[in-house]
Amino acid sequence: MTMDGGRADADGIARPGARSGLLSRRSFLASSAVGLGTLGLGACATSDGLLLAEAAQIYGPMPDEKFPIPATDISKVNPKYYRRTVRYESKEAPGTIVVDPSNYYVYRIEGDGAATRYGANVGRDGFLWSGDAYVGRKSEWATWTPPKEMIRRQPEAAKYAKGMPGGLDNPLGARTLHLYQNGAYTLYTIYASSDPESIGSGITSGCVGLLSQDMIHLYARTPVKTKVVVLPA
Repeated sequence: MTMDGGRADADGIARPGARSGLLSRRSFLASSAVGLGTLGLGACATSDGLLLAEAAQIYGPMPDEKFPIPATDISKVNPKYYRRTVRYESKEAPGTIVVDPSNYYVYRIEGDGAATRYGANVGRDGFLWSGDAYVGRKSEWATWTPPKEMIRRQPEAAKYAKGMPGGLDNPLGARTLHLYQNGAYTLYTIYASSDPESIGSGITSGCVGLLSQDMIHLYARTPVKTKVVVLPA
C-alpha cells in the first residue's frame, strides 16, 4: 500500500464491502491503559466470558465520531489480538511504537517494562520492510485518492480519481499515522481497519492496520515525531 498526500494504493488494505455500489477494500485485495490491561497480565484470573464482555465494551460503537463507527464483530478476532497491557521489556523510550510483523502486534511502550499491545494486519510477502521511522504527520478521516497504477489495474477505481472523501468506506479509515524517514515520506502508514478478519494476517502492501477502536486509542496518544520501530519479520 502506498500513500502520498492523501493518495493510497489500497491493494493491501482489507475491509468488508460496506455498501452496494461502493468500491470495497475487499475488491482492492481481489485484484492485486484503558484497553484490556486487567486481562493481559493475569489470564488465569479471567474467564473467557469476562474476556469477551470486556472486549465487547472496548470494541463497541463510537457514535460520537464524525462518521459514527459501528461495533467491531469481535467473534471474528482471535482473542490474543485484543488490546491489552502486557509485560514488554524494551530499551525504547515511553511512547515509542514498535511493530512486530512476525507476530502481528503493535506495541506502545509505556515504561517500567510494560506496553499497550494491539493486534494488527501487516504487509504480505514481498511487501514487508523493517527499520526506524517516525510519525511525520497525522490524519483524521483523510481523503483517499487511488494512484494511476491502481486505476489502470482496476478501472472501477477511476470514479475516485479526484478523491474519495473520508468516511466508513474510505480505505484510510478513521485515523492515519504517516511514517517518515530523514524528512521524507516513506509511503507507509499505520491506519484504521474496519475488517476484523484481517487482524493477524499479512495482506497489505507494507502498511500496518489496527482495528478502528485501537487505532483511535493509539492515535490519541501519539504526537508527531514519535519514533516507530518496525522489527524484521
